[in-house]
Amino acid sequence: MVVTRFECPNLVTLLLLLVLHVRIKRDVRRYGRGLIGSRAVVDWRRRTMWSVSLWPDLDSVYSMGSVPRHVIGSRVPRRLGVATSCGVFCFAGDWRRVMFRSPAPPRSPLHPLEPGSS
Repeated sequence: MVVTRFECPNLVTLLLLLVLHVRIKRDVRRYGRGLIGSRAVVDWRRRTMWSVSLWPDLDSVYSMGSVPRHVIGSRVPRRLGVATSCGVFCFAGDWRRVMFRSPAPPRSPLHPLEPGSS
């Protein structure tokens, strides 16, 4: 999962970034490899947007580098005075193992389950 935070100086800039996000997402789906889903989450009062994207593996994340609109679009926020931060979050284990230290096997929900498993 990749989470990018955009802190905008005003609402016009925030709206512009939302439009840009939709256009980039379309191209990443078309020309990238592996994107499972992507959403923009907006806090209007704070003029902040988070882009959250879900990928099956780290190699798929690198495919964004071959999407021209993403490469060009990644330079836009700074020019508009937008402060950004981005992080890549990886699978930490089955929820039972993480929350309760259970010996549950580490099966990622991003990959198919074996037949008959629950």
